[in-house]
Amino acid sequence: MKLRPEDCLPEDAERAMLVGRAWVPGDHPGPSPVIIRGADVVDISDTFPTMSELLNTESIEKKMDDLNGTKIGVIDSLLENSAWHSQDKKHPYLLAPVDLQAVKACGVTFAQSMLERVIEERAKGDPSAAQGIRNDIQKVIGLDLESIIPGSSEAEQLKEVLIKKDMWSQYLEVGIGPDAEVFTKAQPMSVMGIGAQIGILEKSEWNNPEPEITLAVNARGKILGATLGNDVNLRDIEGRSALLLGKAKDNNASAAIGPFIRLFDENFSLDDVRMAELSLTVRGLDQFTLHGRSSMSKISRDVADLVDETIGRHHQYPDGFCLMTGTLFAPSEDRDKIGGGFTHKVGDLVQISTPTLGALVNEVELSENIQPWDFGAGALMKNLAARGLL
Repeated sequence: MKLRPEDCLPEDAERAMLVGRAWVPGDHPGPSPVIIRGADVVDISDTFPTMSELLNTESIEKKMDDLNGTKIGVIDSLLENSAWHSQDKKHPYLLAPVDLQAVKACGVTFAQSMLERVIEERAKGDPSAAQGIRNDIQKVIGLDLESIIPGSSEAEQLKEVLIKKDMWSQYLEVGIGPDAEVFTKAQPMSVMGIGAQIGILEKSEWNNPEPEITLAVNARGKILGATLGNDVNLRDIEGRSALLLGKAKDNNASAAIGPFIRLFDENFSLDDVRMAELSLTVRGLDQFTLHGRSSMSKISRDVADLVDETIGRHHQYPDGFCLMTGTLFAPSEDRDKIGGGFTHKVGDLVQISTPTLGALVNEVELSENIQPWDFGAGALMKNLAARGLL
């Protein structure tokens, strides 16, 4: 794993407002919010001890130019030191660019992935049954679901037709019904950053990455910027029952976000998010390579609507939240045997990228074998107090 600025930063990084977090060594080593100034990585924890406080500051995007801090290194060295296998904890390295924020995710926001969820459900977690079910469903439903507006009268009519054909599913309900699926993906402080390992359960035999645009939203519901996310998914476990969503989605190191949050400004806006084209590459130690894409232009619910489904009078997030917006990507390419589909193997290198946000790179390991998560919100408060930042 080689992490270089030319590969991991936005192609127009010199024009981008990039904020993130880094682990900073010292007498009381701990995480600090950072900003990128040219090639320099600047620690701004003296002004903003947490990313939550930074993003909840009124009109923070207008104050970035005047923000000062302490240089802790150059981006080349921090990226290089973020690769977990060669990490030197005596020097700074990058973390996920969120801390106290809730980590939420949306499911079934693209027609193609919606069909894959239906297939998982009907296959009851058995990957060998997936292709036959896929063929049967597409014969009945077709691929016209992309033109259906969720919650519309056309969607209700389609629902009636599919119920009569015994083809209705709870995944179709959230895919084309009036209410989006929004769930808690991970706990605050538990998300992995660029270069870290990401986890799958040892018992899972059918799983995949989910490349997603991830929105940074403050406590007032304002979308401030975006980054990349990997909503690692255990397809066999969720396929057995949707009630196992927590087991399929929230495990040690099962979420990655980064490398930085790019704040909106005159060079980057929500419309750029709406038109983003994500690329995914998985390279295995077995020489297997998987390529995929996810086009935000094909999403069935606008990203602003997904945020409205998450926060409002019905639910508040005083520390803000980040929202994974779903993926078009659902791999069906065979890896080991015909009809077996794709699943991860330990050692897979996963890269998710788009020109405006850079690249998020992680390596797959079993959740049970990754270093246990032991630095939560309480540890953060104690650390900040010891550093005189509270």
